[in-house]
Amino acid sequence: MTDQFAKKGEAWSARFSEPVSDLVKRYTASVFFDNRLAQVDIQGSLAHAEMLAHQGIISAADHAEIQRGMAQIKGEIDAGKFEWLLDLEDVHLNIEKRLTELVGDAGKRLHTGRSRNDQVATDIRLYMRGAVDDIVGLLRELRLALVDLAEQHADVILPGFTHMQVAQPITFGHHVLAYVEMFGRDAERMLDARKRINRLPLGAAALAGTTFPIDRLHVAKTLGFDDVCRNSLDAVSDRDFAIEFCAAAALVMTHISRMSEELVIWMSPRVGFIDIADRFCTGSSIMPQKKNPDVPELARGKTGRVNGHLIALLTLMKGQPLAYNKDNQEDKEPLFDTVDTLTDTLRIFADMARGISVKPDAMRAAALQGYATATDLADYLVKKGLPFRDAHEAVAHAVRTCVDKGYDLADLSLDELRAFSDLIGEDVFAVLTLEGSVAARDHIGGTAPNQVRAAIAHVRKELN
Repeated sequence: MTDQFAKKGEAWSARFSEPVSDLVKRYTASVFFDNRLAQVDIQGSLAHAEMLAHQGIISAADHAEIQRGMAQIKGEIDAGKFEWLLDLEDVHLNIEKRLTELVGDAGKRLHTGRSRNDQVATDIRLYMRGAVDDIVGLLRELRLALVDLAEQHADVILPGFTHMQVAQPITFGHHVLAYVEMFGRDAERMLDARKRINRLPLGAAALAGTTFPIDRLHVAKTLGFDDVCRNSLDAVSDRDFAIEFCAAAALVMTHISRMSEELVIWMSPRVGFIDIADRFCTGSSIMPQKKNPDVPELARGKTGRVNGHLIALLTLMKGQPLAYNKDNQEDKEPLFDTVDTLTDTLRIFADMARGISVKPDAMRAAALQGYATATDLADYLVKKGLPFRDAHEAVAHAVRTCVDKGYDLADLSLDELRAFSDLIGEDVFAVLTLEGSVAARDHIGGTAPNQVRAAIAHVRKELN
């Protein structure tokens, strides 16, 4: 029975007296989601084989056969003709089994000096390195789209809010650039995480290293890793690099969600600041007048999904002793879904940003509500010599009077304004205009239109 079982192809079959049950096969298999690692698995295996040949561990003839077999396997996968078998559990054993079918004993020698433990850790890092590079590129595209939007509307005025109450006038370009800054930091975090992703686990073998005279630095150089993982136990068992990536991804989605919330509010007819191109919206099955901002709403919801993946990976890792445990198979689905969700969201948001129509009149009308220039009046009084707290109190009384009369501050006459402070002169009315308010904040990081344009030039230079 043992000999018959050993022919089934399991990597450990000779140790067992009965086959794994079909239920356990389905429960433990990962091939139908980890087969997306196939290309990086081949890439890592070719680098490993090249090192084995370089070190004289396998022959040049075996190396050539491995290269030939892997080229055929890659072609089969690219053409969608590769047969993925549940019995072989994962992407790694499926490829190894097919290689052995194609090249015989040379294929069996490929696994010399490595384990699936360091093999899969290498594959994940190679996959994630590519994913990070794609995400950083997509963040750049989104930032460029937002910069274009900000530049088109650098002079448009809308109310800035705190506590969702009208606070001060700002420019729409300045508001949009806030997200450009957020997504810039997101790109920095991704690139910083990439440094820790880009360390080679291969050579750690199962947990203790290998007795073969391997050259790990040679493989690292071949695969473009910056360094090797310096402890074999750590190399195969920790997934902190994946957790760090998911944390960075959750922050990107958090910024996406904040932006989505504003887009949804701004598109509401009660606000009417913007419109979003029809291709990003849907209608109602019962109300023919509806135009729903489905994309930002769904992105807001998908943020919770990515946050959940981060918590899942943290929980997965928290109780594991050294070294590798089967628990770590559960890292892939949340990791893969995080990559897919983030890349799809960034791609569609870059396109959607170019489909936003701004309604300056509605924004201006809203900025004229809520006494948005009250702080400007207080600053005016301070510049005339009044202590700030006294200026604050005087303007508070002026606002209270306006509330009672249904006026805006700019509607008060000079005599009415002087009732709150005799320091107020004719020049006060320039301060109370929306244009005067935003133009006065003329410093780095301020909302003045010329500062917005300077910030745009700075970001364009950075991105180019």
